[in-house]
Amino acid sequence: MSVTRRGFEGKRCLITGGLGFIGSNLAHRLVELGARVLIVDSLIPAYGGNLFNIAGIQDDVHVNIADVRDPHAMQYLVRGQDYIFNLAGQIGHLESMEDPQTDLRINTEGPLSVLEACKRSNRDAKLLYASTRQVYGRPRYLPVDEAHPLQPDDCNAVSNIAAEHYHRVYFHAYGIRTVCLRLTNTYGPRQMMKDTKGRYAFIYYWIRRIIDGQPLTIMGGQQVRDYTYVDDCVEALLMAAGERQADGEIYNLGGEAMSHPTLADLLIDVASGGRTELIELPPERRAIDPGKVYLSYEKIRRELGWEPQISLRRGLERTIEFYRKYRDHYWNEADVAEQQIGGLQLGSGLAGEA
Repeated sequence: MSVTRRGFEGKRCLITGGLGFIGSNLAHRLVELGARVLIVDSLIPAYGGNLFNIAGIQDDVHVNIADVRDPHAMQYLVRGQDYIFNLAGQIGHLESMEDPQTDLRINTEGPLSVLEACKRSNRDAKLLYASTRQVYGRPRYLPVDEAHPLQPDDCNAVSNIAAEHYHRVYFHAYGIRTVCLRLTNTYGPRQMMKDTKGRYAFIYYWIRRIIDGQPLTIMGGQQVRDYTYVDDCVEALLMAAGERQADGEIYNLGGEAMSHPTLADLLIDVASGGRTELIELPPERRAIDPGKVYLSYEKIRRELGWEPQISLRRGLERTIEFYRKYRDHYWNEADVAEQQIGGLQLGSGLAGEA
C-alpha cells in the first residue's frame, strides 16, 4: 500500500507544530500531493519551529502563529479541516523531569484542546496524534509491540500516555476518528539543531558534532535504539490518515536497531571522518534511560502495509548532506531567532485564515 495524490488532492489538512521537524516534512509531502495545508505553530524559541523549514512551499501553505493550548484559536482553526495532524509537543525527557508542569500543559492540555475543538466544531475530521515509544519504559521483552505494558520512566511519557487515552476516549465517546502513532527515534532534514547539549535527541546532537569536527560523546555505551527516517514517518502518518481501518488504533513505528557505538561508527563512516569519546551516563539520564529498546512495527505493516523504506545509512547520508548545505539556517539560536522575524519572505502564506 502506498500514499497517492488521489487521496489528498484538494483536502484541507491542518498540522499543529507544522514549522517543526516532522510537521514541516509532512507539509512538504502534502503540498506535493495537492493538499491545502494550514500550519499552526507557536514558535516557542526553545523548541524546533523554524520558518526555513517551509522554504520552497511558503507560497503554497498558510501559517498561523498560535498555541494549541488556546481553545478559542483551535476551535476556529479546526473548522472545515479534513485531516488534523496533532504533532505539537515538548519532546525533552530531561526537561519533563525538571519542569513537569510545562510538559503536562504542552503534551496533555495541548492535544486535549485540539480534541475539544474538534468535538465542538468539526467531528468529521480525521485526527492523527504523534506519541512516543517512551510510554513503554524499560522493556520486558524485545522487540516491543503494542501489547507491552505501559510503564513510564519519565514525566514526558506520562503526559503522552494521558494524551493517547484522551484520543481513544474521544473516538469511542464522540466518534472522532483518531489514530495514535508511537514514534521511535525519528531523524532527518529540518530537525532542530540549535541545542548544543543534546537534551532533546542525541542523534541530531551527534550529527551536529560530527559536522563541526567534534567527538561523538557516547554516554554509557550499552544502549540500543531503533531509528526511523523522517520520510518514512511521514508516509506512516499519511497511510494512517487515509485508511478507515486505522480509526481508533494505536501503532508502533520503528526501524533499524543499532547500539550507540555501532551507530557512531556508521556516522563517522558516512561523514568520512570523526572520532568518539566514552563517558559515564550522568545520573539524571541513567534514572530515565530504558537501556536496550526497539519496537515491533508488525501491526502497522500487517494492517496498513507500512514498513521503513530508507536504510539508516542512506538516511544519514541524506541528513548530513542537507545540514552541510543549510547549516546557517539551523546552527545558531540567535540567527534562527532573527530569521523567524524576517529572514524568509512568506508572502500571502502567513495568514490567520484556515
